[in-house]
Amino acid sequence: MAPASVVALFEPLQLGPLTLRNRVFMSALTRNRSVPTNIPNAVNLEYYQQRAKSAGLIITEGVLITPQGSEWPHAPGIWSKEQIAGWKKIIDAVHQEGSVIYAQLWHLGRTSHPDAPEQNATGLPVYAPSAISARGGKFRFIPGEPGYVTPTAIDDPTILLDLFETAAVNAKEAGFDGVELHGANGYLIHQFLDSTSNTRTDSWGGSAANRSKFGLLALERVIKVFGKDRVGIKLSPAGGYNDMGMPLEETIATFTHFITEADKLGIVYVDLMRYSEMLDPVIDGEKRATKHDILATYSPLFKHTKIFSNAGWTGEEAAAAIKDGKVEGVFFGMGWINHPDFAARLEHGKPLDNPIDFNTLYGTYHGGEEEQRKGYVDYPAAVY
Repeated sequence: MAPASVVALFEPLQLGPLTLRNRVFMSALTRNRSVPTNIPNAVNLEYYQQRAKSAGLIITEGVLITPQGSEWPHAPGIWSKEQIAGWKKIIDAVHQEGSVIYAQLWHLGRTSHPDAPEQNATGLPVYAPSAISARGGKFRFIPGEPGYVTPTAIDDPTILLDLFETAAVNAKEAGFDGVELHGANGYLIHQFLDSTSNTRTDSWGGSAANRSKFGLLALERVIKVFGKDRVGIKLSPAGGYNDMGMPLEETIATFTHFITEADKLGIVYVDLMRYSEMLDPVIDGEKRATKHDILATYSPLFKHTKIFSNAGWTGEEAAAAIKDGKVEGVFFGMGWINHPDFAARLEHGKPLDNPIDFNTLYGTYHGGEEEQRKGYVDYPAAVY
């Protein structure tokens, strides 16, 4: 029996056609270990299988929908048959452990670098809504460790929508239970939403409705593949990370429109990221985010879609929010990195006492599979 302070986390939840055994979810976590060529490998499988033993729902790390010049050169993709086959093995292992796994579909937009080998190989520029660089970034594997550069404004954004749809088709072939669009943290969908990164004067920019168009159409594309009851999206209205954020009034108007329309589409959940100090960089001497109470502001908009949340939750706080009807499930991030049995520890009242090794958070650049194990699959489970 779970401790009374967290018992609400261990009630099953119906997510579309799927029954989740608990409400302790694993958030998407970039771990940069699909060596050598963005294909999910055996050490990735071991990592997910460890966590599937207790997680109610797993969202994969960001899965690149097309080759891109990411800051994370060993992030996994889903554009090739070899990647589909690699993911299938992982999904089968997760299902054997009784968990459910969604792919997080990820396009970086302006946060790619044209000199990264993966971007270079495509022969394509770094596309974004507008030719506006994000401030920040650090590409450690490129000589001189450059930051972000000015991207190329995409003439026809439907080209990028096609990539999301193809990725969803591939995710379905691999056997994923559903997909989550990465609409947060300053990546492509978020770049279209935010007026500081989207200054277009055509139907893809300007008003809140126009800036919402790309993300809503991306949802429609993946719904076409998976059905609305297997599609979610992650949003970070407070911005901050990757140089995002609008004035408060414009932020609320934009996300009110987007969430209202996404809810009408009937998607199964929205993961609302709360403001996070960790994800709020200081730029030009000031914190970048537009800090506000995310759940209080946007929760009243939901009529059909489940509200999940993310960013800095404790088990007790999450259980109280579920009990009070504020959310139906909560994503945890850092706790899963150094505790492969994170949910089981909460359920059995075990301490979260594995020290985290920040030096190995993102693996070893260009190291082999064996080198990627440290700080990834070698954290011990508790004794039960």
